[in-house]
Amino acid sequence: MLDKPNTMSSFWMPFTANRDFLREPRMIQSAEGMYYTSSDGRQIMDGTAGLWCVNAGHRDPLIVEAVQKQVHELDYAPNFQFAHPQAFELSGKLTAMMPEGMNHAFFTNSGSESVDTALKIALHYHRMRGDSARTRLIGRERGYHGTGFGGISVGGIVKNRMHFGTLLTGVDHLRHTHDLDRNAFSRGCPAHGAELADDLERIVALHDASTIAAVIVEPMAGSTGVLLPPKGYLQRLREICDRHGILLIFDEVITAFGRLGAATAAEYFGVKPDIITTAKGLTNGVIPMGAVIVSDDIYNSAMENAGAPIELFHGYTYSANPVSCAAALAALESYEQNDLFRRAALLSQPWEDQLHSLKGLPNVIDIRNLGLVGAIELAPREGAPGARAYEAMKRAWDAGIMIRVTGDIIALSPPLIISEPEITKLVQTLGEVLAELP
Repeated sequence: MLDKPNTMSSFWMPFTANRDFLREPRMIQSAEGMYYTSSDGRQIMDGTAGLWCVNAGHRDPLIVEAVQKQVHELDYAPNFQFAHPQAFELSGKLTAMMPEGMNHAFFTNSGSESVDTALKIALHYHRMRGDSARTRLIGRERGYHGTGFGGISVGGIVKNRMHFGTLLTGVDHLRHTHDLDRNAFSRGCPAHGAELADDLERIVALHDASTIAAVIVEPMAGSTGVLLPPKGYLQRLREICDRHGILLIFDEVITAFGRLGAATAAEYFGVKPDIITTAKGLTNGVIPMGAVIVSDDIYNSAMENAGAPIELFHGYTYSANPVSCAAALAALESYEQNDLFRRAALLSQPWEDQLHSLKGLPNVIDIRNLGLVGAIELAPREGAPGARAYEAMKRAWDAGIMIRVTGDIIALSPPLIISEPEITKLVQTLGEVLAELP
């Protein structure tokens, strides 16, 4: 076998400007707590919890110990017709955190898989009830639901869809909720836009409710640039779904596990969906894992109406992998022991105040916040959308903070262990970057 040259270009990086990165790599060597260490030995404050997932901070000792122990004891076990105890222990602890009447978890390996699983379960539910005409799936413009074909079909981010053909058929989209003219610089959920939920009535009128299986939305749209639900919007959407017999799916891959100061966005907003998708914070980002939580009605319908011994022909080789389960159990324990959800709730006000202190800086056209999530929207450069925020991301790295950008929006979502002085440091450093940004 011939040796191949060991070049950095052998790794095709996801969602990355690969050619630009290879010219100026930003390499991470290690991490602990709130900080990464770069390959040149600098401390980089993690302003994004990795990719929205490291809620308990890096190298949490409970999780590290649990994973090491589990690898020594049981590295892998199949969960097709066999099982291991940790899967049942985790499902019990996880569903106990969910809204009342949502007591069943189906395990996946990522947010993308959780979304595809949720869509399939929704279709399966209607089929089991003898309502097989309900096959349409409704997403939302600017929604992000992972990168599987199901997720990009119900998703509404153009670049994620445009290169991959016709996608799933029978999919439609609600209008998004972003309204800069009426809601710029809102603190928390904006006042205007609850009526945008009525767009579902337009879709019902077009297709008829009897053909629609489910609506999937992010309670707070994260990856598209932190778009917050207007006050009353989610409640209105729930009411319309109930009126027409449509399942409501909350994609909580980002919002679950404390990001808004509660176990779920469903709890935070007081709106109970039929299905919740999770991933990211489930294992604190340590090992890939996701979970789909379903209502008792959905689960019982499958158990009671399936004709074959197998109730749902769906699953993954690594569903409820023992090591992933160990990481998730330890993550949930860490969240509880350190009272991180309550901590996030208490920090949300100083977080809001610090973020909005950036108002008035050059090119800042909006600031948004909810829980420990924030966004700073920048005016795009003429003829070069996204270039200004991309440059901000690179300058921020040089200044010692990691931020995330999508288009010309800077998104922030630090680990829930962040302190008030660290919030100040993060925002002030970002402010210095923005003040000098052309």
